[in-house]
Amino acid sequence: MQAIVLAAGMGTRLRAVSDSKPLTRVGGRLLLHRILDNLAAAGVTRPAVITGYEGDRVAEAARAWGAVEIIHNPNWTAPNGVSVRAAGPWLDGVSLLVMGDHLAEPALYAAVARASLADAGLVLGIDRRLGHGWVDEEDVTRVSTRGRHILAIGKQIASYDCYDCGTFLVTAELMAALDGLDAPGLSDGVRVLAARGRAHIVDVSAHEWIDIDDPRALRLAEAWVTG
Repeated sequence: MQAIVLAAGMGTRLRAVSDSKPLTRVGGRLLLHRILDNLAAAGVTRPAVITGYEGDRVAEAARAWGAVEIIHNPNWTAPNGVSVRAAGPWLDGVSLLVMGDHLAEPALYAAVARASLADAGLVLGIDRRLGHGWVDEEDVTRVSTRGRHILAIGKQIASYDCYDCGTFLVTAELMAALDGLDAPGLSDGVRVLAARGRAHIVDVSAHEWIDIDDPRALRLAEAWVTG
């Protein structure tokens, strides 16, 4: 099983307590290492880390964890879809795609990895627990669905029925969609596939995850992993 970890961004909202999100310590262990630990526990044997900001430090930390492919995106200041498509040449078939600032339990990663890609170019793990105390409602990526299909996705959409939990199962079809856009965000690529009926969801509401995007979320994550 393959997994792509997006770890290229600056993480400005966490800057008050950490100068690099992936290198932030959560319960005494680097966030990046916790993500890689949980991916390995879910069955991932071929991880890749996309670096950008503080690229040398993040790459060094990734290699200290173990056997990891490093893919550097020199254009890391662009929206995160540019970092995703940097992994296109590395992608071999199907891969998990996870955010370098989202911590999820192994069972969540495994549930997304088992999702069916029949008639889909990607599958997104979604959480229907609207109002969950760990979620920053103003910043979370919102998703509108019908059946297994994504209808709309974005941080500003007014009508939605679930949250994007930051874990995808992706194919080269997503990379092709991103290649056709100028400086895209990941959600832009999802929208392209959604318009074709090719962006599906799997409900992972039974599993825990948190976006460690600011000091409050870091405190919650600390309590989770140490509690």
